[in-house]
Parts: sequence; structure tokens; C-alpha cells
Amino acid sequence: MSKKLTLLLYNLLLPLGLVLMLPGALRKMRRRGGRWQDLGQRIGLLPPDKLAAVARLTRREKPLWMHAVSVGEVGIATKLIQRLLKERPETGIVLTTTTPTGHALAEEFAARHAERMVVLYSPIDLRPVAHRFLALLRPAQIVLVEAEVWPNLVSIAKRWQIPVSLVNARLSARSERRFRKFGALIRPVFGMLDQVMVQEKEDGARFVALGVREERIFHTGSIKFDPQGPAVEEGQLDQLRTVLRAAGIAEGQPILLLASTHAGEEALLARVYLELRRTFPDLALLIVPRHVERAEQVAQDLLTLGLTARRRSRVDGASACLIIDTTGELRAWQCLATVVVIGKSFLSVGGQNPAEAVMAKKPVLFGPHMENFEALVDLLLAKGGAVQVADPAALTAALAGLLADPTARARLGESGHAVLQVHEGATQKTVARLFPEVC
Repeated sequence: MSKKLTLLLYNLLLPLGLVLMLPGALRKMRRRGGRWQDLGQRIGLLPPDKLAAVARLTRREKPLWMHAVSVGEVGIATKLIQRLLKERPETGIVLTTTTPTGHALAEEFAARHAERMVVLYSPIDLRPVAHRFLALLRPAQIVLVEAEVWPNLVSIAKRWQIPVSLVNARLSARSERRFRKFGALIRPVFGMLDQVMVQEKEDGARFVALGVREERIFHTGSIKFDPQGPAVEEGQLDQLRTVLRAAGIAEGQPILLLASTHAGEEALLARVYLELRRTFPDLALLIVPRHVERAEQVAQDLLTLGLTARRRSRVDGASACLIIDTTGELRAWQCLATVVVIGKSFLSVGGQNPAEAVMAKKPVLFGPHMENFEALVDLLLAKGGAVQVADPAALTAALAGLLADPTARARLGESGHAVLQVHEGATQKTVARLFPEVC
């Protein structure tokens, strides 16, 4: 199918899709702290303060436009931006996000680079809106983090000779199969990309199948897995230790952390915790829900099991169970854990990313459903760097063995960390592809 026909069909169907998705999107926005006035940015209408900030950047030189969907992608984007500003401090950067939680994290980061950065909500990919955004920003290049490729934005950028790169790109076999069902529509869009920087070599072949020319694909490794990234600051760890003490969790007390859990998993895994408490009575439990707006429901689910949990945002008494209802802290909490169990791997399909826990040299365990991270999981399992279990009963047995054996915990953590060494320097390699003249 030709590019023109692909864009025609896309622009005929997109308005209908937006109308159908609007009610759910508005409910989600309100749950996650979004504001009605932010919707104007999604159609290219910026408030005066944002317009002034964009004008300040574009007066100096054409900025880099980087897009990151939500919290995970923003974490990758900020890591890349830190390296970029170190190499090229004069660069102006516009960082767009889609979700309120991602936007809040991006704003927090940008406050430390106020003269060089502006954070905006991403535009809806309607052709007039994309045109307005590009005319306003006039970026030197566009960098998309991990996954999203917008047909209208990319096609207009191509016509205006603005390079578009996809960085830290990954594509699971499952996603590739889903994309291939619409291959005739998708290939012309992916074929417009100037560069695709993939995490794993296997990802490269999958992007070729989606229409990216082979000579435009570069294996740079994973920015998120890059162990040379900035370490968690000791000051942040001290703040979290203070929270633990307020909850009555003492220094050196063993901690089971449930990372990025989804609905139903908290109660399922809390039963595992209660079983472990029979053998390890001082074991504490930290739960980090994938969506913090579910914190109150999680607390209610635990209460039905006889567990009284405190919330990190308002610790008002002692409890061995703490629900983390703040964003941007998961990596730091994992540094303080004794063992980490990865969410969305027992009751849902796909799993969550185990990389940050592995980077912290923690023993990492997950359930049978880690399809979205199969390349990393296969490598971790092959090298003895993680433990995969079939069900909660197997998880209980595996955790009991690790909690009783500090040497086994250390060995598992070190083995996992060693796996990530193959991604060492991924951040620098990506900057070098984006700005070859400074590297």
C-alpha cells in the first residue's frame, strides 16, 4: 500500500477513534491528576507561559523535540537528556508526554534545567494539530522514545526535512505479530523513520519486517539497562529510610517489595507474604502499584486479609506493610529491598520491566507472564540472574529459600547485574547517533 493511501485511511479513521476513546481518556486523565486546561496543549493551544518558554528556546537555535509517553519512557528520556546536556550543554529541548504522571515527572526533572527545557503535553496526531506544533517548535530533529510513531507527525516532518529517530526501540514477538496483521498499513509509516536504535539485535529484524530499511537500524543497547546511568542519590535513600522508620520498619529488617503490581495481584501476593511471615516474622512488605490511583483500593483489599497497610504519602502509624502511592521512586525503593517480585506477571499478560531491580543487584523473581520482556528475561534466566516461578506456591518456596540464605541472594543479584553489562554505554551510543558531531 502506498504512503498516500495509508495516510488517507488513517486520517479518515482517526477522528472516529478519538471520539470513541474520549470518555475513557477523560476519566483516566481525572483519576491520574490531569487538569482540564491541559487539554488545550493536546490541540496545539499553549498557555502564555509555555509559549514564552518555547520562544526563549527557539530564539537561540532549533530545539530537539523528544517525546516520552509515560513514567517509564520519561525515565529513559531524562537519562538520555542528562547525557546529551553534558555533551552539548547549549541544546534546547522540548519534552512532550502523554500522561499526567509522566508529565509531572518530566516537570520535576525540567525544573533543574529550566533554561534549556520546556515540558508540554503531546499533540493529538490530527494533521492540522501536528502541523501547528511543528510550525511552532521548528525542531532540528524529533526523537521518539521506545514505541510511538505518529503517521501525520512523521509525514509532515519528512516533508519539512526534519529527521525523526526512534530510540531505545523494542518490539516483542507478540507485538510484531499484532503489527503484521496490519502490515500493509504500517510499513509505509515505519519506512519514513530516519533512524531506529534498538535495544536487542532481535528487535532489529522485527523492525525490518515492519518496513524500516535495514541500513537505518542501529543496535545501541538499552538506555534503561545501561549500568553507567546516574545512581540513586544517597539523599533520596535517606528520605525513604525516614519513611520506613516512621512506619516502624527498622534498619536491616528484611523487606519483600512487590514492584508495579496490577489489579488483583496485591491480594494474591499478600497471601504469599502472610505465609512467609510464619517463618520470617519480622519480614516487611512494600507494595508499589503500577497505577498509584489504586492505592486506596489496594489498602481495602489487604484489609480483607487482615493486613493493615500504611500509605507512603501519609504514614500515620506503625505497620509492617507499606503502600507506595507516590511516583518516580520505584528505583530507589528497590535499592532498599531484600527481594523484589515483579508485577503483572501472575494475573496479567506481559509483565513489568525487571531491569531497575536487577541494576540494584537485588534478587528478582517473577511469574509466568513476562512476554513483553522476553529477550531480557531469557538472558537473565540463562545466566542465573533471576528466578521465574509458575504460581504463588512456587513463589513462596523460592522466596523462603532466598530469605534464609544471604549468600544465595547476593549470588542471584550479582548474576543479574552482570547480564546488564552488555548494555553498558547505550546512552552514550544513542547520543552519538543523534549528534555525531559532538562524539
